[in-house]
Amino acid sequence: MFTVFSSIHSMAFEAVWAYKLRSFFVVLGVALGIASLTLIIMSVDGANRKAMEIVEMFGPDAAFVLGGNFKKRAAGMRTLTLSHEDATRIRQSLPGAYLVVPMRAQVGRTVKYRNKNYQDVFIVGATENYGQVWNWPLVEGRDIRPEDEQAGARVALVGDKPARELFGEESPVGKIIFIKDIPFQVVGRLAHRGGAGGGDPNNRIIIPLSTLTRRFNMDRKYFRALRVKFYEPEYMDAHIENLRLLLRHLHKLKPEEDDDFTILTADEVLKFLSVFKGGLTIFLGVTATIAMLVGGFVLANLFTISVSERCEEIGLKRALGAHRSAIMFQFLMEASLLTLLGGFLGLALGYGLGKFLSRLDILTIQFSWKVFGMAMFSSLAVGLVFGLKPARHAAGLDPIRALKGEG
Repeated sequence: MFTVFSSIHSMAFEAVWAYKLRSFFVVLGVALGIASLTLIIMSVDGANRKAMEIVEMFGPDAAFVLGGNFKKRAAGMRTLTLSHEDATRIRQSLPGAYLVVPMRAQVGRTVKYRNKNYQDVFIVGATENYGQVWNWPLVEGRDIRPEDEQAGARVALVGDKPARELFGEESPVGKIIFIKDIPFQVVGRLAHRGGAGGGDPNNRIIIPLSTLTRRFNMDRKYFRALRVKFYEPEYMDAHIENLRLLLRHLHKLKPEEDDDFTILTADEVLKFLSVFKGGLTIFLGVTATIAMLVGGFVLANLFTISVSERCEEIGLKRALGAHRSAIMFQFLMEASLLTLLGGFLGLALGYGLGKFLSRLDILTIQFSWKVFGMAMFSSLAVGLVFGLKPARHAAGLDPIRALKGEG
């Protein structure tokens, strides 16, 4: 039995190699479908992983408020609508709120330490308790303190990435760095935080908000964002509605006017990711299905032609005692070899494209053995389904007519 299987396997390889151009078209069609399928699975898994990271980062007890109504996306929309008065009133008047941290940022700054320069750093200005309000532990040093904010102190927390780029394995605490040629003493270092897509969260340095606005000549009345943490997260819906109503009151908005701010929670972000994931799955799913169907039809048509051209070969094998099942098995083996080869190529293409899109921050991908298994299973299924009819036709040929070349 093993000898027969080995012989059929060998003949299948020889037949695949003998018809290189046809094999190429079959492999290419299946590869494009598998590449799309690979992207679907990796991007969905990556989106799920990103969602879990966002939930962990946000926590179930917090809200992130941005100036401007990004849900409406109105032309000429103001984004500096949150003021220090808002932050003060939220601290004093909002039931359940126990941490309120306003923030503003500068993008793409160069940071220097001795003879080292590190570019494109995200500089965040914040008040005290930045690490606590973002559930972001410090591996060493301390957080921003109230007195730092009051004095406009030149102190900084460094994220993991600039810490490694500027200091290597040394401790950054106590060292002096320069931002816009202004010296800052590092007082703490944030722990590494996972994340891919949408920028690296570790690539940041945090300084007091008052220092940022003074030293970078920014409007001191307004800030860009506000982070609020609440007691009793089971009542988050009520907390968020109270926060919205308070901000509308502080901004003197009329009932018919839209909010001039946007409140985000972990649930809101998860809803967005769910919609994004669903749209991505549908788009790539249709693409994968069409590509694999095209590959399958190409395989079926080319194998039908191949049966007609190989009538004498089939007739000779039947005359020498080959069973119909052996003939059918050989053709199915050839089809499966081609589609599995297409599966491996598609897996490589999909993974390569996914890594490329991930570097561009377009997609977040995550490779797993599930991707490999589904790609190989789908490839094999295409080979068996679309190769079955030509294989049955080849097995059903009359030996005498086949030897005469009559398919």
